[in-house]
Amino acid sequence: MSLPPVLAGPLTVPVVASPMFIYSGPELVAAQCQAGVIGSFPSLNARPQSALAEWIDQINRSNEAFAAANPEAYVAPFAVNLIVHRSNDRLEQDLATVVEHRVPIVITSLGAREEVNQAVHSYGGIVLHDVINNRFARKAVEKGADGLVAVAAGAGGHAGTQSPFALIQEIREWFDGPLLLSGAIAHGRSVLAAQAAGADLAYVGSAFLATDESRAPGSYKQMIVESGASDIVYSNLFTGVHGNYLRGSIEAAGLDPDDLPTSDPSAMDFGTGGTAESKAWRDIWGAGQGVGAVTSTGTVRELVDRLRTEYELASGALSATAAAVASTR
Repeated sequence: MSLPPVLAGPLTVPVVASPMFIYSGPELVAAQCQAGVIGSFPSLNARPQSALAEWIDQINRSNEAFAAANPEAYVAPFAVNLIVHRSNDRLEQDLATVVEHRVPIVITSLGAREEVNQAVHSYGGIVLHDVINNRFARKAVEKGADGLVAVAAGAGGHAGTQSPFALIQEIREWFDGPLLLSGAIAHGRSVLAAQAAGADLAYVGSAFLATDESRAPGSYKQMIVESGASDIVYSNLFTGVHGNYLRGSIEAAGLDPDDLPTSDPSAMDFGTGGTAESKAWRDIWGAGQGVGAVTSTGTVRELVDRLRTEYELASGALSATAAAVASTR
């Protein structure tokens, strides 16, 4: 199945930048789009709710101005992430804003809602739903999602435990629509590997946290640069849902990352209005196991250029290997 037009543009590298709670703002999203990758942000980052329309307008104006000044450049579309869990008392308002502004791509999280999908489809938008296993993937598609984000082991923030190879394989057995892969992807080789495994696009988050345009504080960015896979801790303590966090931030909060209690899942807090979640992401910093590939801070364009160079080198090396193998047959 071919990708829908909104996902099929000539991206600099086949990447969708994942929405990061608190830290993805309009400046970051616009920079991502203008660097040639699909940018995104959670609707809940725009506070108060009335700011959501302002953010969307700001991104559109910035992208339009950049396109006018750089007619040869491809400006990628952007996505808004909606938390569709019942705890989100802003969902109805945020969805209405998304529909009014005809946001081209909507990413839904924490529950699949048929009425949300229908609302986005009403103006020609598409919905990508993030899932951590094959069962949730089937439910999302049954309820009208156009595509899926497979959130595998090692992804930053809320993440699953399944190997990306296993998760992608199971989904591709029955689903031929748009499929993105999330999980420790911060290098061009990993982007190519995601495609080789069966994904259409890679879903990259943690690497963008360390960019200049990110709203993350400098200490957070520096911790990402200095951390590796062994510095990522998987716990459900902070929100009620298992996720990956930076060990250093847990220690800075006075907790022992090697002896964390288990949270009651019934007390889930997704940052939809309470303070617990804000504290989780503000003080306990999310990150994925791919942070070892992030060795410096810099602009979004510099990061995308690095990913593109690495991706092209890996593609060339793979093609050369394939040719060498074919020549021996």
